[in-house]
Amino acid sequence: MIFRQLFDQTSGTYSYLLASRAGGEALIIDPVLEKVDRYLTLMRELDLRLVKAVDTHLHADHITGLGALRDHTQCITVMGEQTKADVVSMRLSDGDKLTVEGLSLDVIYTPGHTDDSYSFVLPDRVFTGDTLLIRGTGRTDFQNGDPRQQYDSIFGRLLRLPERTLVYPAHDYKGDTVSTIGEEKAHNPRLQVKSVEEYVELMNNLKLANPKMMDVAVPANMTIGLHQEEVARQGWSVGVTEALVFAGNPEVAFIDLREHAERERYGIIPGSLHVPYPALKDHIAEGGMLHDLARRKGKQLLFYCAYGERSAMAVQAAQDAALRLARHLEGGIAAWTSAGGPIER
Repeated sequence: MIFRQLFDQTSGTYSYLLASRAGGEALIIDPVLEKVDRYLTLMRELDLRLVKAVDTHLHADHITGLGALRDHTQCITVMGEQTKADVVSMRLSDGDKLTVEGLSLDVIYTPGHTDDSYSFVLPDRVFTGDTLLIRGTGRTDFQNGDPRQQYDSIFGRLLRLPERTLVYPAHDYKGDTVSTIGEEKAHNPRLQVKSVEEYVELMNNLKLANPKMMDVAVPANMTIGLHQEEVARQGWSVGVTEALVFAGNPEVAFIDLREHAERERYGIIPGSLHVPYPALKDHIAEGGMLHDLARRKGKQLLFYCAYGERSAMAVQAAQDAALRLARHLEGGIAAWTSAGGPIER
């Protein structure tokens, strides 16, 4: 496995780049906007293709690199389903898998620092965001934080992992880079409590100043979405009302860009073809299935995803490949379902 721990000194943020092999797909966890050029250079040097950019939670101390990485690489942006961010390509839930080629991370909902905090687990390591830090825990006094929830997340979920599990947090301010679950159980001063009430009392009396960038970072991190209005101005969008009329039309091919787990959980538009977004490039190239449908058979391609971000990027890519009959469903299957569109499970 290719693994890199990257550090932003200004905010004390750790970002993590993971891939199973050189020349393969990669994901990055908790990227920082100011370090995006560094990430892109590293991925070129390691011959990696960024497929997913992930935030463990809505950060308050730095501006996320999710949007910039998406704009540079057309990667999928990922957060938990509770996020207040306007649009992310994929929203995860407890028990899901976060996958790229050759890697699969277990998704654990670990609220407390914020109400949208998640941790991601590989067999030998866990990425804990700000929930569990090295010899500390994330503060719980803003963004719907809750010390009782954090206690449950830490003691009920994270500390039940094997003690040899490596702990990689989103922040450190003392120079530590990694710990283990066993070390934190034994030496983390905030975990030496005898009850949830004692932990709540401890966290409620930290009296910490707000992060310096909080007033800037939180609003910025809530508006990372790709502006589908620009795609609409090009005439490449279809509203849900029009899309409902297209359902069952043999001249229109609905193309589902989501992953298998999303399709299983939320259902599909009946009759749609499945082309996972990371595989799109091959399908729209000459000789690909979608290229053949649009150019040889004259079918209109109607892309859809969860909320419209992946499909907006897909329709741009299809138009760039001269597939002029490509459109996308504004708002994705979420809008379709809200409008009462038929769903097949």
